Order: sequence, then structure tokens, then C-alpha cells
Amino acid sequence: MKRFVLTPAAKADLAEIAAFIGRDNPRAAGRVLAEIRNAMRRLASSPRMGHLREDLVEEPVRFWPVYSYLILYRPETRPLEILRVLHGARDVRSILQED
Repeated sequence: MKRFVLTPAAKADLAEIAAFIGRDNPRAAGRVLAEIRNAMRRLASSPRMGHLREDLVEEPVRFWPVYSYLILYRPETRPLEILRVLHGARDVRSILQED
């Protein structure tokens, strides 16, 4: 059984992150993606590690930072459902409202 699954939006987020960082430094892009995936595995083992952001979303979605990125996930799902991976400088509230 998979420990976590990515929504289509999360897959697109990771591809966008890889492309953006990879333009300047492909090795750094690989390192960042590896750290994000390692964090996802840790979250799957301990899904309550993240924090709630009721100011951003009313659902019981948790957030976990990796570098400048936020992993958004549903802690009660098995396998753990990764909803998005967003840069912290983006307007996360607006993005989530669009989803």
C-alpha cells in the first residue's frame, strides 16, 4: 500500500517547482524535490505533525513547511492525501479558494 498519494494539483505543483528551479540549477531542483518527497513519507508516518491553518482553510487540512514550500495534506486519509505543494510567498488562501 502506498504511504501517500498526490492529487493531480499536487503533481502539477511538483512539476512546476522542478521546472522553475531546474531552469537555473537542475541539481538543486532534484534536491528540493527529494526533500519534499522525504517530508511526505514522514508525514504519512506521523500525519499530525503538521499544523492547522484555520485562517486559510476551514477544512481539517494540515500544512508542513519544506524550504520555502508548504505541503498541504489531509491527515485522516490512508494513504495520506497530498493536496498541494505551494510556495509560501504565493497567495495560498486565493489558490485554495479556487480549488
